[in-house]
Amino acid sequence: MQYTGAEIVIKCLMEQGVDTVFGYPGGTILNVYDALYKYEKDIKHFLTSHEQGAAHAADGYARATGRVGVCLATSGPGATNLVTGIATAYMDSIPVVAITCNVILPLLGKDSFQEIDIAGVTMPITKHSFIVKDVKNLASTMRKAFEIAKSGRPGPVLVDITKDVTAALCDYEKVTPVIPERKSSYTQTDIEAAVALINKAKKPFIYLGGGAIISDACAEVREFAEKINAPVCDTLMAKGAFDGGNELYTGMIGMHGTKASNLGVSDCDLLIALGARFSDRVVGNVSKFAAKAKVIHIDIDAAEINKNVITCVGIVGDLKEVLAKLNAVLTPKSHPEWINRIKELKEKFPLNYNQEGLSCPFVMEEIYRLTDGDAVITTDVGQHQMWASQYYKYSKPRTFLSSGGLGTMGYGLGACIGAKSGRPEKICINIAGDGCFRMNMNELATASRYNIPIIQIIINNHVLGMVRQWQTLFYEKRYSQTVLADKVDFTLVAKGLGCEAFKVTTKEEFAPAFEKALKLGGPVVIECIIPEDDKVFPMVPAGAPISEVFDEKDL
Repeated sequence: MQYTGAEIVIKCLMEQGVDTVFGYPGGTILNVYDALYKYEKDIKHFLTSHEQGAAHAADGYARATGRVGVCLATSGPGATNLVTGIATAYMDSIPVVAITCNVILPLLGKDSFQEIDIAGVTMPITKHSFIVKDVKNLASTMRKAFEIAKSGRPGPVLVDITKDVTAALCDYEKVTPVIPERKSSYTQTDIEAAVALINKAKKPFIYLGGGAIISDACAEVREFAEKINAPVCDTLMAKGAFDGGNELYTGMIGMHGTKASNLGVSDCDLLIALGARFSDRVVGNVSKFAAKAKVIHIDIDAAEINKNVITCVGIVGDLKEVLAKLNAVLTPKSHPEWINRIKELKEKFPLNYNQEGLSCPFVMEEIYRLTDGDAVITTDVGQHQMWASQYYKYSKPRTFLSSGGLGTMGYGLGACIGAKSGRPEKICINIAGDGCFRMNMNELATASRYNIPIIQIIINNHVLGMVRQWQTLFYEKRYSQTVLADKVDFTLVAKGLGCEAFKVTTKEEFAPAFEKALKLGGPVVIECIIPEDDKVFPMVPAGAPISEVFDEKDL
């Protein structure tokens, strides 16, 4: 049967099991939106306040559900407004398909109104960028986009379609979606080499990355850690892949990792990296990172092996599959002296904060208590992001959504909307600093338009907190352009955008406000006023070995 190109786009989305999209219409994509109108019972569309919000919402939907997120935008500025969100997804290996439309084929390359080579613009930040100039190629391109986004190491794919293609007629027949592949290229020799190192190790340590969540390997990770009797640290992207309440868990590693993790990894004799990429924020001074250890690195992406840290054994493969093979052949280990040493580090250097007055760590502990640890937490980027990762115990995957690789301020609110739309049964909370919240606070209008019951926490210290922390510690308190002491009232802004809002200034006020927010059944903003000089500890100076981790007492 023949359909227009625009209808084929919608048919392909339905074919891929897509039931939710986020976007903003415009001239070149009008045909697609007209087709979407016809199929509104099959696909729910969320009109965001800005295209960047649509990209972040698609990203949050993907992270929370494990499915492909989809966003739509028109040509020119509509398409370029997606770029930051696409780059955010790319850096964190999130499957997103971004669909844009462009000017008609005869106008391409002529600097036409709202024309941009968005496929060229996004080429470095996507797994692949397509431009469709013939309606006969449209369905196959859409299918290929989803296949690429889901397969191997996931990531975003862009499909740009000329407007005349969306109007043209073409035959379409439904096709069963391709099951995504995560091709492994390791050998039995690789497995045997890893087993040999594990058997010899006296002080093994597991360093867990976001690949554990992407590959759905959390059960295998737990079995592996318990079988080899090794402590486990994680990255920002791996929160919830290993239960934060497990005795083997030592907390986050890296620049704001715990002392137990940083000192333990610095002293281990075998470091086992699972689905991690040895980011500079994790390793610090690479020449001194885990200097006493041999390294086993398991990752789906061959390009990551030996890219940042030289390994003794590199295993290229799907983490779930590789760990299942290792678990099947490994015999249980016991390292009582090493485990006791790590336990001593945890007891000697616990996370702590000033108990006087309202603070973000206190807020996170209260949220954990009031939600029984069963919520989806999204964050923006900065001090609040680190506090949210430190003081809420994540026990399940896909419950902590944050921009790790790109560090995108303004990410969290759109992501929270996306997460709630994908997992409506979950309590969804975004944690933002006042600086981050300013960047995309217009998405509160999206939340109120659809009455999406999310809770937006604003940690307001009236400064750009993380930048100010660096200025305090390393720039002799020269606070250049980091003070936000202006007349903006976020509670009034929130109410003006259709949300309920509360301002909290004391510890005693927070729980009642949060409990009200849970009961209201709509979007609620809670602004928490904290001191401007609260700092995130522990900390490792940029470029220093992670063994030089310090906290406030050390200062």
